[in-house]
Amino acid sequence: MSVILQAHGLTKSFGGPPVLEHIDLELTAGTTTAVVGASGCGKTTLLRLIAGFETPDAGTIVLDGREVSGAATAVPPHRRSVGYVAQDGALFPHLTVGQNIAYGLPGRSRRGAVRAKVAELLDTVALSATFAERHPHELSGGQQQRVALARALARQPILMLLDEPFSALDTALRATTRKAVAEVLAEAGVTTLLVTHDQEEALSIADQVAVMRDGRFTQVGTPQQVYHGPSDRFTAEFLGECVFLPCSVSDGVADTLLGRVPVSASAIQGPATLLLRPEQLTATQLTDDGRPGSVGIATVLDVEFLGREVLLTIDLAGSPTPIVVRQGSVDPPTVSSKVAIDVHGSGVVLDEK
Repeated sequence: MSVILQAHGLTKSFGGPPVLEHIDLELTAGTTTAVVGASGCGKTTLLRLIAGFETPDAGTIVLDGREVSGAATAVPPHRRSVGYVAQDGALFPHLTVGQNIAYGLPGRSRRGAVRAKVAELLDTVALSATFAERHPHELSGGQQQRVALARALARQPILMLLDEPFSALDTALRATTRKAVAEVLAEAGVTTLLVTHDQEEALSIADQVAVMRDGRFTQVGTPQQVYHGPSDRFTAEFLGECVFLPCSVSDGVADTLLGRVPVSASAIQGPATLLLRPEQLTATQLTDDGRPGSVGIATVLDVEFLGREVLLTIDLAGSPTPIVVRQGSVDPPTVSSKVAIDVHGSGVVLDEK
């Protein structure tokens, strides 16, 4: 597959400490990449550099084989074939939906051809052609985002940039809208770069995830790689709840308070920290003082009901802090009960010396 975007060594500051430092990123045609990080870490600045709204202090940006930003290159935004959808959609309030979308169409066309293209684009984002006569204030938040996407698609971009496009929507609408937008972009084959602070959003929508901290990437990989094989504690904790246990590693196995746990390939031997995800653990309530030869006997401190799941906070003897177990909500252990904890799958060894 061809490479649509190559960003190399991007650095940017605004008169103070660097907002971005030596960012390298590559996007393959037809894929979706999510840059995830806390507010203020540099995500939006990266989008603005790629779109051409800002100029990097150092580094290069190549779009579809053409350098658009570099030491001697600065292609303006309207000549980069890039679509941009902002957090609030940024629709023109005085124009109808149809006029907003038509604004994105290149060149001049006959009125009938414009109407037909607008109707086609509305259909692409799962909206009826009748929406063309409405104004933005007559639409829901999710509908406004779809119209903004249709307007961006009208330009037939080689790259779509989405800047926190779902953050202003309520939880249920955010989930349905992002799924609809992902389907539209996938069907159109448009390469997409999304920035978000929502970990679930990044993991669910993207083919590639880049975790950003203080203007640098801590890790770039598939959702499965960054979630199940994080490179450091920050990346692990940012992407979800963690269980950290002291351990001793030897020959691919970690000895822990929960017994012997296989670990992913690691050069670390001896004392280390083992990372597990709460869903890798199962707590079984005991009817007596334990089971012969058992390990991981612990006490339930709290049970948080989450609908289909429960989140158990558990006091594990020898652990400096309580651990968290996430499991099905049918007949869960009760507060103050004794439980045996079983581990599923392998863990990740972190060197935190």
